[in-house]
Amino acid sequence: MSPLLWLFSFLFALPRIASAQCPDFSTFSEEIHDPVSAGKYQLSYQRPVTACHTFNSSDVEKTIQDMKKLVKDPDLFRLFENAFPNTLDTTVTWKGYAANSTEELTFITTGDIVAMWLRDSANQMRSYKSLLKADDAPNSLASLFRGAINLQARYVIQNPYCNAFQAPVESGLPPGSNGYAATDQVKPPFNTSFVFECKYELDSISAFLQLSHDYYDKTQDSEFFGRYSWVDAITTILDVAEGLLVGTYADDGSVNESPYTFQRTSNSATETLANTGAGNPVKGGTGLVRSAFRPSDDSTIYQLFIPANMQFSSYLGKCAAIMEAHDAALAQRMSDFACSVRNGIETHGKVQHAVFGEIYAYEIDGFGSSNLMDDANVPSLLSAPILDYLDASDETYQNTRKFVLSTWNPYYMHGPALNGTGGPHVGPGKAWPMSIITSLLTSDDDEEIVAGLQMLVSSTAGLGLIHESVDTFDAFEWTRQWFSWANGLFGEMLLGLRDRKPHLLETSFQ
Repeated sequence: MSPLLWLFSFLFALPRIASAQCPDFSTFSEEIHDPVSAGKYQLSYQRPVTACHTFNSSDVEKTIQDMKKLVKDPDLFRLFENAFPNTLDTTVTWKGYAANSTEELTFITTGDIVAMWLRDSANQMRSYKSLLKADDAPNSLASLFRGAINLQARYVIQNPYCNAFQAPVESGLPPGSNGYAATDQVKPPFNTSFVFECKYELDSISAFLQLSHDYYDKTQDSEFFGRYSWVDAITTILDVAEGLLVGTYADDGSVNESPYTFQRTSNSATETLANTGAGNPVKGGTGLVRSAFRPSDDSTIYQLFIPANMQFSSYLGKCAAIMEAHDAALAQRMSDFACSVRNGIETHGKVQHAVFGEIYAYEIDGFGSSNLMDDANVPSLLSAPILDYLDASDETYQNTRKFVLSTWNPYYMHGPALNGTGGPHVGPGKAWPMSIITSLLTSDDDEEIVAGLQMLVSSTAGLGLIHESVDTFDAFEWTRQWFSWANGLFGEMLLGLRDRKPHLLETSFQ
């Protein structure tokens, strides 16, 4: 490594100031800090001082100041001011270079858990996609994206069935302890010094594809993807996904060996898999890729999980365009696979609902059984347009959307505090603000959007951050004070309104 690169790596690895002077955001985010917003909700200010930010971006700061002129409601602006920069303020836990290399690395944690989830970190970075541009500087958003892609590629190549990972050895950070996973029995095995948790989720490897596309889409930097291990990571993903097309039974009736099994000692059914860790039986030949777990980290009931297959098909196809410059044959393999999965979704993933007509199922098994529900976590059925899988005007999607946002969805929570989807991860009665944000990202209806913004502004318990879930009857009962993905998604949504419905930013919520 050159002396200059070493210096940049060293500087990024240093704390901004002595850690004793910077607050623990787990505690900080549970407290009210002045100045509170001038509106009736008096929302706390939740940004650490600049010296304690884990990454600083002038583009992000300028965007916040620009939005201050556009967002007229003081509480709505305070929520944006706190939420949009939350990943950069608090969760870029380490940024540097691979050992003896110019390869940038970015370790992004979820917030209150010091580990890097492939899904969360990809979505945390997506919050800043609208500001992303080609830039070689090591203090740029582009560098942050490149580092996240490179580190995710390392994770995927070594443990493609896993969802969450420890800090890279170059960071000097010790591996975190995951007590929940202490008794896990997983095939293939993994090393806890490298892996934090190993739940196989199709959306995790799809998130790597999404992150790659997001960077390329805004920078057109095709050369970057040929420098390090991105091509090898894609090959690994294809091999793993193709192996998970197999059904439970062979044609002669014998049981196929599952390439992945997972068992955990738990009193929650969603934390482990049936049938000695293989999950419920799946029929082969559908063209759909199995997923043992959902983006909530809960186990699937039926492993042909439609939202993750949508995400996989969408971004695998888009990443084929990146691969063209590096390996044309591999690009064709990617494109063909993406089309095959899309055909499987459209052929097998739709059902007739007695009230809503043709809708997408949440999960199917290929034998004829389907699970009709939706969960707040993305990918979800509600999020299909923001996965770039289809247009929000699609008739089947619109039917599905009406189903998801109704009491026919068993995980649609409603009450006087807020209305939205939840899921088994925290249970009935808890709506996830993330689902409300997703509904606004996929809506063109001004009344729906204003109503959703009102719920979001009024349900932070005065803390001014987006929580994981909120009791639909009591906004002061919530889970997870520090959930950066949801905060970033809120910022992304409000910036989207700036571009497509700027008049709504003048709405008062007083």
